[in-house]
Amino acid sequence: MSLVFSDEQDDLRRTVRTFLDRSSPESEVRRLMETDDGYDPQVWRQMAEQLGLQGLHVPAEYGGAGCGYVELGIVLEEMGARLLCAPFLASAVLATGALLEADDPAARAELLPGLVDGTVIGTLAFAGPTGSPDTAPAAAPGAAGAGPSYGPLISATPAPAGGGYTLRGTRHFVLDGGLADLLLVTAWAEGGLSLFAVRGDAPGLIRSRLPVMDLTRKQADLAFRDTPAQLIGAEGAAGGVVARVLRLACVALANEGAGGARAVLEQAVRHARERIQFGRQIGSFQAVKHRCADMLVAVEGSRSAAYHAARVAAAGDPKRLAQAASMAKAYVGEAYFSAAAENIQIHGGIGFTWEHPAHLYFKRAKTSELMFGDPVHHRGLLADQFEL
Repeated sequence: MSLVFSDEQDDLRRTVRTFLDRSSPESEVRRLMETDDGYDPQVWRQMAEQLGLQGLHVPAEYGGAGCGYVELGIVLEEMGARLLCAPFLASAVLATGALLEADDPAARAELLPGLVDGTVIGTLAFAGPTGSPDTAPAAAPGAAGAGPSYGPLISATPAPAGGGYTLRGTRHFVLDGGLADLLLVTAWAEGGLSLFAVRGDAPGLIRSRLPVMDLTRKQADLAFRDTPAQLIGAEGAAGGVVARVLRLACVALANEGAGGARAVLEQAVRHARERIQFGRQIGSFQAVKHRCADMLVAVEGSRSAAYHAARVAAAGDPKRLAQAASMAKAYVGEAYFSAAAENIQIHGGIGFTWEHPAHLYFKRAKTSELMFGDPVHHRGLLADQFEL
């Protein structure tokens, strides 16, 4: 499988990089990470209206550009290199991906155009208290032991007179859950784990913003108290949808991480060339050379793994996608975090200070390493897939 990009894909990279150089400098990242919503609505609109990034991989019939995961990976790599503060992963990858994977053409026609044109921000709420997808159904409302509380697992019950469903329970660690206009929520219905759409202004929806290590990526807990919801697809079909979406999300996060790893390598090399000690550039010292060389190997390996996973995702082979997504997520997660840590070491004392961007990448790298399963988890999935 070739990892060479076409002229059009190279043009896309240059366009996105130029846009992010202007719209996501370090000063803007620091400003936005201190706000509640963590993004600039004007930049979000420009991304949709001028560049069409939110709908890049969405079919043209829903207003998208009809490209694939290779193009989406290019965009995410450049976003990761600049630590873009925006709900892109939550809305364009998770929410959009869930609608594309669900077998519900009517829901796609209704909900995708808003996500594509940027007027609607979406997210996917699937995690239980541990951060993993639910694996057991909640007690049915009114069942013995269920009580009046709103527990960690969500139950869904048909509303009276055929008026859809209502949700009761909580979802945890929801990316950009504090600001999303459209929440795609997994909940346990009579037919099994199912996917539901909840409007951001629905009654009974309670959002609790969470303190996070990486301030450039917001999270929230969501509580549902008899909240109206619309079933997406068939009852019991959400398990397969979420599994496929999370594999694609791992591919997306790997490409984003490859961009971040590239950025910290560039920071480290630049500092090694500029910093003078004992009358010499520190990059001339053998120990620093070895650190930079190890970072380069990690970065190049990350790009290869991420690009391969993106091409497998674009090809649409489910078995190969499961393998490629886990390989990329495991490798890039560790490589990005290792490179971010080495970058701090090469910078010395200044790398530990709040004023230096090295720690921003370090925190993003650590949270990305853990998100959607850490490297140990994905190596276990690979071992199962290869029957080791």
